[in-house]
Amino acid sequence: MQRPRLLLLILLLTVAATIWSPPSIGASTSPPPAEFPVDGTVLELDDSNFDDGSPQSTTSSSTSTPPGAVTASASHRCGYPTLKLFMRGVPVDYDGPRQAESLVKYLTKFVVPDVSLLESDSAVDNFVQTAGKHFPIFIGFGLNETLLGELAEKYKKKSWFAVARGFSEEVMAKYDFDSVPALVSIHPGHDEQHVFYGPFEEDFLEEYIRQNQLPLSFPMTIDALKQLGDEKRKVVLTIVDDASDEKSLKLIKTLKAAASTNRDLLFSYVGVKQWAEFAVSFGENTKLPRMVVWGGTEEYFLVKGLESLDEDDQGSQISRFLEGYRTGRTIKMKLGAPSVMGVMKSLFGLRTLYTIVVILVALVMLIKRVTRDKAGKKAEGETANADVSESKSEDNKEYRPENKED
Repeated sequence: MQRPRLLLLILLLTVAATIWSPPSIGASTSPPPAEFPVDGTVLELDDSNFDDGSPQSTTSSSTSTPPGAVTASASHRCGYPTLKLFMRGVPVDYDGPRQAESLVKYLTKFVVPDVSLLESDSAVDNFVQTAGKHFPIFIGFGLNETLLGELAEKYKKKSWFAVARGFSEEVMAKYDFDSVPALVSIHPGHDEQHVFYGPFEEDFLEEYIRQNQLPLSFPMTIDALKQLGDEKRKVVLTIVDDASDEKSLKLIKTLKAAASTNRDLLFSYVGVKQWAEFAVSFGENTKLPRMVVWGGTEEYFLVKGLESLDEDDQGSQISRFLEGYRTGRTIKMKLGAPSVMGVMKSLFGLRTLYTIVVILVALVMLIKRVTRDKAGKKAEGETANADVSESKSEDNKEYRPENKED
């Protein structure tokens, strides 16, 4: 009885020593953190210094992992090229613009506070100028900062937020509000702004911010399609030949007027000359301008009797179109397949399509191989069974009673 107890005691001591033993002198230690320059240059990160730039990211202990795969898998990226942002150590996908100027404006948003405090007229003007034209701007005049805090954090990737104090009447006239508190939304790229006087309860405030993420009437682009991903509202899409000509610009102003009284819908436009692949998805060789209602799927709706717009009194035609849509006088249509493929190429790129094709081919080859292996094993089994049966038959033939010799 003493020997098993002794062995058990030795085992427990060994485990305890393994757990609590200090690291040996020759054991590898973590290298000192890299010192990054702070002169505004772009840093090049690899597996050796990635953890110093983002301490929260995980690393792999596998020695067979190829260079770059550790940091990519830790950040949940499976394709290149891409941009990854780290906000308070949390990886965030970059889905903003790729043009140099717009990219800098976009990244600037992530290093400023969720809600900026503006103490003078010049601070308000500088804030609007710094924000640029790519994102909507929300400025609370005489508004409590805490009212915007949570919503600003939620919509920070899509909007700029600030609270102004100590402003003059000149600022009130410039941003077209006559009392406080007021929340002003600005779309600098579309020369558009709106004022919200409350109520400032969270639900009403968020509804106002959500509705003003996009201007009243906006051009349909790839960036606009990305923003529509979170939208539940249907899009009233107007298709014109050239969105920059005089007739189209006049129609766009009319669309803005209709949008201001129909905030449950989004109003957009696209020119065939600006984005032909997308525009012809809603019908080729049709009379333009053409209005449809689209929900971001393969289906869209026409209104009976208003498949196209005439040049005369387009405001009344738009009103009748909206009334016909709301009362169900619609025709369900499907997007044109070839043009939809063109849109997919624009959104995801040829590289993604090639990757999908390669994966599908690999799956087909794998299925064929598995099927062939199963068929081969089945054939081998049948052959073996036949050999066994034949062997037994021959054994039975070797001796029979009638073959006995006297």
